Parts: sequence; C-alpha cells; structure tokens
Amino acid sequence: MTIIVGIDPGSTITGYGVIRVEGNRQQYIASGCIRMKEEAIGQRLAEIHNGLRQVMELYQPQEAAIEQVFMHQNPGSAIKLGQARGVAIVAVSLSDISVAEYSARQIKQAVVGYGAAGKEQVQHMVKTLLNLSGTPQADAADALAVALCHAYTRQTMNKIRNQQQKEST
Repeated sequence: MTIIVGIDPGSTITGYGVIRVEGNRQQYIASGCIRMKEEAIGQRLAEIHNGLRQVMELYQPQEAAIEQVFMHQNPGSAIKLGQARGVAIVAVSLSDISVAEYSARQIKQAVVGYGAAGKEQVQHMVKTLLNLSGTPQADAADALAVALCHAYTRQTMNKIRNQQQKEST
C-alpha cells in the first residue's frame, strides 16, 4: 500500500489530494484547498508551506506529485505560480520524499484520456475514478488528478520493469 499526495499549486488557492494505492486500485483518503488571504506574497507562501506541512504530518504520504508550471500570458502570474510551486515542493521535501512533476496535459491525458480536457471533465472523472459521492472543488479535483496521474505512471513503470526482468532471465 502506498499513500500519494497530489498538489495543484496556486498563489491564492493550492489544492491537495491524498489517495491510497493498493495494486491496481486507488482509494480516496482526503482532499481540500489551502486558501490564502489577500496578504503580501511572503505571507501567502508561508500559508502554503504551513498548510502542506500539516497535510504531510496528518496523512504521512510516501510519494508526492505536483503539477508543472505552464507559461501564462501574464509573466507576473507565472512568477507567483512558480513561487507557490517552489514552496510546495520544499514543504513536501521536508518529509524526505521526492516529488514527481507532471504537465497539465499529462495529467488530463492520464485521468480523462484527452490532454486538452476542461476542468469540469477532470472533476467528473476524478469523481468517477475515486467513486466519490460528490464533485470535489476544482482545485482539489485537480490535485487528486495529479495523484491519480502519478499512480498510473508508477503502475506503468512497474509493469515495464517487471517485463524487462522477465525478458532478462
């Protein structure tokens, strides 16, 4: 059994999603959003750090994944997103686990089957794949999608390794 935390970084809302993986099954554990107040950027970054440290302590994941930064039309927004992402990576890394990184297109492809899927499609598929009774908030759904993408990727990599081992013996 492996617990994975997925993170959808943002400078005003950072989503997190925690799943348990056993074999080919993924099970929902928790999700939510760290919502920053309209404060100076340093205070918002501290809130992201503190919020994710609490998530790490509470759920004790063994693996983590985060969405990569994509280039916004507004360079200032891209810089703030990069800062939020950096703080999130540090907060997770303090638990001595590595952080896998996936592009938005990779995440959508893994979860929806279409790399240009919309937020509603991601929310619907996360709800379906994790058998949730309600639709998660968009940022929490994105974070759960990051965790699912990582689970599927590690599953595929394990199959490849097993196949290579069989072929080498």
